[in-house]
Amino acid sequence: MRIAIYGAGAVGGLVAARLACAGHEVSAVARGATLDALRSRGLRLVSAGGEARVRLPASDDPAELGPQELVVVAVKAPALVHVARDIGPLLGPDTVVLTAMNGVPWWFFDRFGGRWAGTRLDSVDPGGAIAAGIPSRHVVGCVVHLACAVPEPGFVCHTAGNRLIVGEPGGEASQRLARLAATLRGAGFDVDVSRRIQADVWYKLWGNMTMNPVSALTGATCDRILDDPQVYRFCLDVMGEAARIGAAIGCPISESGEDRMAVTRKLGAFKTSMLQDVEAGRAVELDALVSAVREIGARVGEPTPRIDTLLGLARLHARVRGLYPA
Repeated sequence: MRIAIYGAGAVGGLVAARLACAGHEVSAVARGATLDALRSRGLRLVSAGGEARVRLPASDDPAELGPQELVVVAVKAPALVHVARDIGPLLGPDTVVLTAMNGVPWWFFDRFGGRWAGTRLDSVDPGGAIAAGIPSRHVVGCVVHLACAVPEPGFVCHTAGNRLIVGEPGGEASQRLARLAATLRGAGFDVDVSRRIQADVWYKLWGNMTMNPVSALTGATCDRILDDPQVYRFCLDVMGEAARIGAAIGCPISESGEDRMAVTRKLGAFKTSMLQDVEAGRAVELDALVSAVREIGARVGEPTPRIDTLLGLARLHARVRGLYPA
């Protein structure tokens, strides 16, 4: 299969290396030091199974790579507007775009069904530029349940997990979805096919929409957040609001916040991706993780006082550091 990876960071780099090792024709859209590393040294992947080094075409201009059968978008949410502007040359009539990203995506309510079908979220796609550049007919959703690190550009360490959940936004069991799942399994991933990918997106969001911004605000690893009684209670209250919003839109969560926090505790003293972004001076993914939940809450009439507080503090913290638009 002819495949382009848009964003060869942690997750994108892992997917690129695995697919290339499985024999697919893989290329990458990258920038800066990552592009330089891919061109000069190739992509290096280290995991429990050993080490792999692959050479693949890389460019900062998608037109140089041409139309693909599959495009894996694995960038941070703030970069999506730029991806949507430039991705066109990679898209043919039948190209699948797999969105391997955190938070609420722009296509969340497309083909959703029911009262909220087709709802547009200004918090994640103001003006509709992303939807215009990446039409939802191309999209297959993906929820990533694994962990990687990038010690240096072009070098990916796979540290934990191996699970990908994929699904059509409309829930159908399509031929392209079956082919995609088989392709990812052939590259060594544990793949689940979902009939309600939005519910899987919401579940992951429910678990990480507190740890990420609280860690970014405080500089604390997750164990210290969970050890503070007041912060722990605040996080549970935020999760409660998000769970009620999820139930209102058809993405209910049966697990308790306490049980989900117990899972997080087992991961130990780790830094969230948002804290790592703050420390590196990179833009933060607040809108996809928090602003979108607040916007959906307003639309369904669910009060969000704790989410409002979390968003306000985290947004101001990021703005002061130049990591969120003024």
